[in-house]
Amino acid sequence: MHTDRARCVRAVQSKDARFDGWFFTAVVTTRIYCRPSCPAVPPKPENMTFFPSAAACQQAGFRACKRCRPDTSPGSPQWNQRADLVARAMRLIADGVVDREGVPGLAARLGYSPRQVERQLLAELGAGPLALARAQRAQTARLLIETTALPMAEIAFAAGFSSIRTFNDTVREVFALAPSELRSRRPRTSAALTPGVLTLRLPFRAPLNPDNLFGHLAATAVPGVEEWRDGAYRRTLRLPYGHGIVGLTPRPDHIACRLTLSDLRDLPVAISRCRRMLDLDADPVAVDDHLRTDPVLAPLVDKAPGRRVPRTVDEAEFAVRAVLGQQVSTAAARTHAARLVVAHGEPVEDPEGGLTHLFPSPEALAGLDPETLAMPRTRRTTFTTLVTALAEKSIHLGMDSDWQETRERLLALPGFGPWTVDVIAMRALGDPDAFLPTDLGIRRAAQELGLPSTSAALTARAAAWRPWRAYAVQYLWATDSHPINFLPV
Repeated sequence: MHTDRARCVRAVQSKDARFDGWFFTAVVTTRIYCRPSCPAVPPKPENMTFFPSAAACQQAGFRACKRCRPDTSPGSPQWNQRADLVARAMRLIADGVVDREGVPGLAARLGYSPRQVERQLLAELGAGPLALARAQRAQTARLLIETTALPMAEIAFAAGFSSIRTFNDTVREVFALAPSELRSRRPRTSAALTPGVLTLRLPFRAPLNPDNLFGHLAATAVPGVEEWRDGAYRRTLRLPYGHGIVGLTPRPDHIACRLTLSDLRDLPVAISRCRRMLDLDADPVAVDDHLRTDPVLAPLVDKAPGRRVPRTVDEAEFAVRAVLGQQVSTAAARTHAARLVVAHGEPVEDPEGGLTHLFPSPEALAGLDPETLAMPRTRRTTFTTLVTALAEKSIHLGMDSDWQETRERLLALPGFGPWTVDVIAMRALGDPDAFLPTDLGIRRAAQELGLPSTSAALTARAAAWRPWRAYAVQYLWATDSHPINFLPV
């Protein structure tokens, strides 16, 4: 979008928050870059230049605005609605792959050479993978400076910097303030900072309807791993350097996030995965405007706009749970999953009580005795085949997965039909166009709304909803009185 100068100027002059994260405005006279909705008086159009990423602004010598704090913008919705090289690379960079494995590791995961990855990112984002990862480290450093009382040396290494000097230089360059000055400017609150606990605000593009989002997560919560407590969805997280516990509470203009981490180096990864689970980088206005063009969906969208697709923090975990949920009720699926957690999950300590385990890894589940599974023999075969494939890496489920290729690999497994594959594509892989024409809830909604009842006819009818059929599924599900559609009381 940053190449459409006239459109960008209009967005800045109208302070349109919908475009935050889509592009950044750099002011050539002040050498400051802002988000489009910056509350300051807009600069003259001739003094504006536009960049596709904060990293590109920083590479061009601009510093972040202290008023609108562009580093706290929602991410671009493009990276979660596309499956090409650049989108997959951006999802991996947000997950900290460059910091952990370097650019060669990023390229290897994508199946390209480092040079090809660098070239494509530079062409579209104006910055290479190292610069994009550096911008993320700076944002992480600012979060830790402002939300913890940790010494600066600990913050530097937790944010991913290789030295304290690099940390100091980067913070000064990006924010035009020393780390100690950033800490002195943080808002004064009456509540003391709790050691080991980070309290953050996760931004999103309005509107956001939390009913089906948190309702789905709470209704399907696995005891010991997830819970709904005091208006917050809480769950354990398996992270690269350790584990964590997160509590997420919907607010009118943000999601309140309370994180407890065993290793602070996991902070950017934890934030990225929580944002992905709640679909916070979506552009709900674009989605809803498209779905409103169908007269059947228009009343559903107008009644409760801003529905998101509830996703997951662990793709392999969700695939296992999808198999456990085949042809059984939500309560039965939770029971099956809870038994696996108790028998094979990794115990963790929850300072607030309630959560006890990490969900078992595929490696832990690959060694279980199939006879201990209280399910039909054919589903046991499906389960054991899946966990073996995941443990042996013959099937990879991740944010960098190729959606179509992964679908084909899953369909080749015994017991995997279109419903299981597409629900994994929708909620684990993040495909915004995944569709479930054979789902019982969708068929009920179709019958109630006068849509075609057969799978083939409904799929043909839903072609007009592309590329947002996964969001159409949320609106169709919401016509039912199932608990997944309601925010828990």
